Amino acid sequence: MKKPGFLAKLNKQKKLQIVEPSEEVCKAYLEKSDKSIKSSKATSEIESYEDSVALAYYSMYYSLMAVLFKIGVKCENHTAAIILLKKIFGIGNDTITKAKKERVDKQYYVDFSATKEDVDETINQAEEFNSQILEFIETLSQNEIKKYHEKADILIKGNSLIIKTEKAAE
Repeated sequence: MKKPGFLAKLNKQKKLQIVEPSEEVCKAYLEKSDKSIKSSKATSEIESYEDSVALAYYSMYYSLMAVLFKIGVKCENHTAAIILLKKIFGIGNDTITKAKKERVDKQYYVDFSATKEDVDETINQAEEFNSQILEFIETLSQNEIKKYHEKADILIKGNSLIIKTEKAAE
């Protein structure tokens, strides 16, 4: 678990910022997600399993980026984006966390290999994750976007007083 100042530190470094919500950027990331899952399947067919695992992860990551831009969050750090999925939206991040670990293991280390079964499972999980995120995006109202934007602003800037007050009210 990252220490409480992690998000605020990234914000200070301009790697995590509150921006205007963008439907256009959201759609562009959803398109990248779709292309990545298609590429993952294609690379699996030529038995390039390590690349296929990486592309499946990136498909999930791009879906995550889409929902963040939908509410007005720009994030240049994979770990932070995954943390925000849970902290802002309350959406479980175990699937994407596991996929990220698999991507790192398969891409960067030679003592890890992927099998066709591993890849098929990862692709299925990516498709389920992407479907969940897409459904979530499509059902967001303007009021919900505003609430999530405000929640993200509090989390990212590290205003612990407001967070403590918010928790006490629950």
